[in-house]
Amino acid sequence: MTPRPTPSGSDPKKKAAKAAEKATEPKKSVKKAAAKTTAEKEVTKKAVAKKAVAAKTTAAGTTAKKSTAKKATAKKTVTEQTAVKQTAAKRTAAKKTTVKKTAAKKTAAKKATATRTPAEKTVAAAQKVTAPVPAVSPEVPVGDRERLLAGTHHDPHTVLGAHPVPGGVAFRAFRPYALSVTVVAADLRAELHDDGDGFFSALVSLTEVPEYRLLVRYEGTTLETEDAYRFLPTLGELDLHLIGEGRHEYLWQVLGAHPMTHQGVSGTRFSVWAPNARGVHVAGTFNFWDGTGHPMRSLGSSGVWELFAPGIGEGELYKFEITRADGSKTLRADPLARRTEAPPNTSSIVTASHHEWQDAQWLEQRANVPAHEAPFSVYEVHLPSWRPGLTYRQLAEQLPAYVKDLGFTHVELMPIAEHPFGGSWGYQVTGFYAPTARLGTPDDFKYLVDALHQAGIGVLMDWVPAHFPRDDWALAEFDGRPLYEHEDPLRAAHPDWGTLEFDYGRREVRNFLVANAIYWCEEFHIDGLRVDAVASMLYLDYSREPGQWTPNEHGGRENLDAVAFLQEMNATVYRRVPGVVTIAEESTAWDGVTRATHHRGPGGFGGLGFGLKWNMGWMHDSLDYISHDPIHRKYHHNEMTFSMVYAYSENYVLPISHDEVVHGKRSLVSKMPGDWWQQRANLRAYLGFMWAHPGKQLLFMGQEFAQGAEWSEAHGPDWWLLDPAYGAEADHRGVRDLVRDLNIVYRHTPALWQRDTDPSGFQWIVGDAAEDNVFAFLRLAADGTPLLAVSNFSPLVRHDYRLGVPDDVPAWHESLNTDIGKYGGSDVTNPDIIKPEPHPHQGRPASIRLTLPPLATVWLRPA
Repeated sequence: MTPRPTPSGSDPKKKAAKAAEKATEPKKSVKKAAAKTTAEKEVTKKAVAKKAVAAKTTAAGTTAKKSTAKKATAKKTVTEQTAVKQTAAKRTAAKKTTVKKTAAKKTAAKKATATRTPAEKTVAAAQKVTAPVPAVSPEVPVGDRERLLAGTHHDPHTVLGAHPVPGGVAFRAFRPYALSVTVVAADLRAELHDDGDGFFSALVSLTEVPEYRLLVRYEGTTLETEDAYRFLPTLGELDLHLIGEGRHEYLWQVLGAHPMTHQGVSGTRFSVWAPNARGVHVAGTFNFWDGTGHPMRSLGSSGVWELFAPGIGEGELYKFEITRADGSKTLRADPLARRTEAPPNTSSIVTASHHEWQDAQWLEQRANVPAHEAPFSVYEVHLPSWRPGLTYRQLAEQLPAYVKDLGFTHVELMPIAEHPFGGSWGYQVTGFYAPTARLGTPDDFKYLVDALHQAGIGVLMDWVPAHFPRDDWALAEFDGRPLYEHEDPLRAAHPDWGTLEFDYGRREVRNFLVANAIYWCEEFHIDGLRVDAVASMLYLDYSREPGQWTPNEHGGRENLDAVAFLQEMNATVYRRVPGVVTIAEESTAWDGVTRATHHRGPGGFGGLGFGLKWNMGWMHDSLDYISHDPIHRKYHHNEMTFSMVYAYSENYVLPISHDEVVHGKRSLVSKMPGDWWQQRANLRAYLGFMWAHPGKQLLFMGQEFAQGAEWSEAHGPDWWLLDPAYGAEADHRGVRDLVRDLNIVYRHTPALWQRDTDPSGFQWIVGDAAEDNVFAFLRLAADGTPLLAVSNFSPLVRHDYRLGVPDDVPAWHESLNTDIGKYGGSDVTNPDIIKPEPHPHQGRPASIRLTLPPLATVWLRPA
């Protein structure tokens, strides 16, 4: 080990003199050549002996000087370093003055050398004197030391670790609380000097940096570990370029925590985007939540901080300790954490997936038919309360079987991403890349999706890119300044929910969200994203009074940044993941929600690019109509027909969602007027009308069996209503049986779904029978095969009710009747084949006469 310099309190003049003396001493060789011949070794030995004899006359003086140098044990002062520099400068000047004088001698010597024998060359090399390079202090410089302690160092790898320096290799370690640190490499074992405050260093006489490990002794234990600061960055220039451009579609693979093998060593790469931070550390269970000894490096101007931490693997908890611009610190969960602790705990967890998918057959066929041209009947589920207490894996044993039995084609899961408050139902997300830990691990959630796919059921997921909560351990002012949210407080604050809106104008934020959409579809095989609160994203004045918002560059109220984000998200998802569908929960008349992004509409905007849109207008109008007493319904008849005015302006889903059965709105059956029998009859008739109406269907859990109480996330659906021991069980089972039959007939009747977005697939038979409370229309398949749907929202039985029909159908039969006895109805049916009469009616060349059951919907198909 090279002797350490004199203590910092020594006389600077003496130090400078010593440095000058050392500069004039010949440097001794300590390394033997590996391949010398016996003759070469003998010649070298004689040359060294000759030099030793010549040096005897000065032995006494030089011995004293060397003895003094060996006693040096501490770093040089600034004054000493200055003296060394001055000495070096003088030597350089002296060297220059002799250049001309020695040029001729060098030329002559060169010629002579060319004619020397190999033995003579060896002697000459041994006799050659090389000017020594003064050793430097291995300690961390004062400025770097202060920044590391303050948590504001942007590039700790340039200081810590092992670095070639004049005189050898400087080893530096920053290990707070350690009692000693020793470098171990092959035959080398060098204990580092304790420099205080957790810093250790030493200068070792090596010509190059070896592969080494650190032996770190703490009170009561000793750990042998790799040095995190000997590794190259794990992120490449292309990754950083794409992040800076906001185009990294695999963002989750480069940011966050990833167990990996790097330079032959196992560990975890931590990386985070925090451009306003003065410093970032990783804190976790592996360092007792003190991130001081794990500073990360800033990768250029990308705003990304990175650290490969060897020896850290799956299951470790972590957060990022960020030093803000004002020097204060904040401990934050990883924005791209793929696994989190279960609330109320908030740490991120290092994870890797080990799930082996078994749904290849499902994925291969899901892109065969576009969603808007296929059967699409959705059961909306809040997983934590569907069967309270069940995990993802336990749900996988029950949910697919239940949904398949009822005939739904898809489930829609209310937000799965991690959220701190269960009462938000998942709509206030803090972990955008992590399935909620309340029900299990990410692999457990994959197991559930896999089970649903194997049962032939698609999986949609509610996705919330509109806003996020203000929790001080999550995204809000993540690195000390507005980062994910807009820097304008008026633009950032969501007026309705007390949350923050994303800054869609910042490319890195758009990248965070677009990559998140791809992540759920690719990593979890999600078949579609239902995007929440789209209207709040599209309008600058959403829920804001005059003076509380600023117009866009054209003076309008449209949020142009949000429009661009939604277009980019949809285009990217459809390009990357064939067979998926995106669905907008958009409650306004925005033009072109489901129009292609490259097709401009009357307003000058390209379409938003969604596959489907919730028909909120139909939902509000139809529920308002059905909630009136039948005697008053004739005054609201147009509420059931108005939807057909705009039915083909977008690709629609008809939603009876969780929002309609909470917060005093009552459950679906409880919205219906009349006594218990009439309520259930109205509900059955309404569901029959809904399933026949153009558009896809969505029904929230519990409504399929006429739950009377509002939904509560605390206890979920009232499953006890289906207990055979309950007296009214048959009433609820009857409604559920109807939902099953609706789905079965629906799936086998192309007329009900094949032309949902084509006006040629619908024809009114009678839409103005307000006095009768009757609606009748035809649905037509691509080949023209019809289905006749007739709804009687009156409590009266209407005998021989004449309806005009096409004359190319020789006979009709009843394929579904919501009034039959097994559903709980009065069992008024049309059991026989119904043949058209050559009696023109309602503009049709033929007509049929039906018996319309009370408060019922009847479907008829060609016999």
